[in-house]
Amino acid sequence: MDPVRDFVGYADSPPDVRWPGGARLAVNFVLNIEEGSEYSVADGDGRSDAALSEVATPRVPRGDRDLGAESMFEYGSRVGFWRIHRLFRDRGLPLTAFACSVALERNPEIARAIRESDWDVVAHGRRWVEHYLLDEETEREEIARAFTSLSELLGRAPQGWYCRYAPSTATRRLVVEHGGFAYDSDAYNDELPYWVTVGDESHLVVPYSLATNDAKLVGGPLVTGRQFGEFLIDAFEELAAEVDVHPRMMSIGMHARILGQPGRIRGLRAFLDHIEGRDDVWVCRRGDLAAHWRDVVPPPPGAS
Repeated sequence: MDPVRDFVGYADSPPDVRWPGGARLAVNFVLNIEEGSEYSVADGDGRSDAALSEVATPRVPRGDRDLGAESMFEYGSRVGFWRIHRLFRDRGLPLTAFACSVALERNPEIARAIRESDWDVVAHGRRWVEHYLLDEETEREEIARAFTSLSELLGRAPQGWYCRYAPSTATRRLVVEHGGFAYDSDAYNDELPYWVTVGDESHLVVPYSLATNDAKLVGGPLVTGRQFGEFLIDAFEELAAEVDVHPRMMSIGMHARILGQPGRIRGLRAFLDHIEGRDDVWVCRRGDLAAHWRDVVPPPPGAS
């Protein structure tokens, strides 16, 4: 990853593009599938992972199995995933899965559901671990194993890459060196895709968001699904009001163990009701978004 930070981006002159159908706002829903790939005593990690669960502060001593935290993760794969799956299936809406390969290896029913869907897939690591804690050779192996496993499980390769929380300084270079990924989403710094140069190659970045993300529903500041739905609607309306000035992209992050809870998914339903029938919005998969950007905003000259 280039150590030189870019504080400018597109500034006040972003590419003046239209999404398919003439839309100026693209909306992409992302379901993070991590359950079963998190830190686990049983997997030799020496601790249980309670991140993004109903208990913000672990109560079980480090080194012991936290059976409560484990069962909260299991809720996501046993119940929450299927609630969200039904919602998007019944409404005929596209979805992107940010999938950890071990999570799908341990849940063949979810792997089957994704395989039989038209969802696109982004590799969310082999396991849900912080890549910035890995040495380079281990990280290279983790990226390759995740790609191979997801490809075999789903019958199609993941198109993009996304780490847990943040990449290492080597991640983007390793993703490009692997050669199987069309883009990565390891950035939160824009509302449009953009090109970077890695070595002598152009590489596409499709930024993600932790703002319009259900992670806000655990540990504060939001508590109810209704509040989350209102937050999404406010973000959507502000972006829609700006499209005469420039195009925009809205990424909505979901987790089966969080938004899959019945008291929270109502907010998502309210947001879907709000945007349903709008002909000025393109609801899309992330891979479609990346492919369209590549067509209308090709990489800059001078790189391969």
